[in-house]
Amino acid sequence: MVETLLGPTFRYTFPTSNRILLSSSMSPNRNHRRCNSNPNPNPNLPQPQPALLVFSGGTAFNGVVEDLKNFTTRVAHVLPVSDDGGSTAEIVRVLGGPAVGDIRSRCLRLSDQSTAEALAVRNLLGHRLSLDALQAKSEWYSIVEGDHVLWEGVSKPYRETIRAFLVYFQNQILCRSEGAFCFSNGSIGNFFFAGARIFFQSLDAAIFLFSRVSDIPPESLVLPVISTNDRLTLGCELLDGTIIRGQNEISHPSGGTTVPIKKESFSAPALPSKIKRVFYMSSEGQNLLHEVFPSPNAAVLEQLYNVDCIVYGMGSLFTSICPSLVLLGIGEIISSRSCLKVLMLNGTHDRETNGFSASCFVTAITDALNRTYGESCNRLQNIPSQYINTLLVPRNSTVSVDVECLAAQGIFDVIVVDSVLDPKVNCLIETR
Repeated sequence: MVETLLGPTFRYTFPTSNRILLSSSMSPNRNHRRCNSNPNPNPNLPQPQPALLVFSGGTAFNGVVEDLKNFTTRVAHVLPVSDDGGSTAEIVRVLGGPAVGDIRSRCLRLSDQSTAEALAVRNLLGHRLSLDALQAKSEWYSIVEGDHVLWEGVSKPYRETIRAFLVYFQNQILCRSEGAFCFSNGSIGNFFFAGARIFFQSLDAAIFLFSRVSDIPPESLVLPVISTNDRLTLGCELLDGTIIRGQNEISHPSGGTTVPIKKESFSAPALPSKIKRVFYMSSEGQNLLHEVFPSPNAAVLEQLYNVDCIVYGMGSLFTSICPSLVLLGIGEIISSRSCLKVLMLNGTHDRETNGFSASCFVTAITDALNRTYGESCNRLQNIPSQYINTLLVPRNSTVSVDVECLAAQGIFDVIVVDSVLDPKVNCLIETR
């Protein structure tokens, strides 16, 4: 069931089993087009799958990834590399480099599950070690040595390939004598990723290897928004001038504890003021609050020019979505495209968006793409409708949909879709 709050509806539905809907209200005088590839010159042949680019983080949007594959596998998943929580934080602390947790999470969701061996590889790379540090270390050694039960069902070629990079990761840890590594709650997939990245000295090469090992469809791309071997730290500035350093401190402050956060029951003190902007900060030198301006991944820019639909996925607005939008060149390309540009509104509020209405989400995305609060020489003046022309709202969302304000922003295609609550991430997943 789909309802439009304003205007007629033209919708693109997934098969019945799917849990996401990409829709657009269309009218002849609007300057956007169907979520579809170039017209097929031979109508007797199957239409090619539409090509999408999705800006998201590694948790909330995962709830729709596997069903999205039934609609199209031509999806470029653009993910930030600034997460500093969980086992990712320990890897970055000891070995440096970009955070790979969100990328690993998305790769696992896209991985093949059609055979017993594919499931065995997925289970291995998706495994987390014990919370107890001693038990975790013992289990890790069993995996590295190749005698853990998780290796059952993994053929020799896969076993030798995966184990080689896990061993390399272990050797890199041993070379860093300045501090012991804590394996508590460690992700085997993260360790494999880190070993491959350091070996190849390339995050892109590590993603390619992981994609082949987990048999991700070649037309499904997992792209870091910044292709780097350097550590990147996310910062935010609040409206009252407060600066917060670190993605975890912005969204899920842990108070120094290493116990993993259960997002379905997580609560934290409200921010003292609303978030004004997010930006990247230097991790080097004496001035740890120094702002830096990394370049976006060239592959992301190329995909933005060619996809049929751009999607801002549900998730943490300022720490999952906006870090990919504030980079130079992203706003310029999106504003120049006449394709569908869909915002999937969150079903619930979180620490970052407490009190936000739908138009507040639109404003935040517009400010990020315009770099409104960044350096004056790099600012844009584009209006919201140049970045978003369709809004999907999950039924029963607690986020208020202020239709009049959205209309004032030039957004008239506001579509309510059925949804279910995903207890794993405490958010509403938009359904057919």
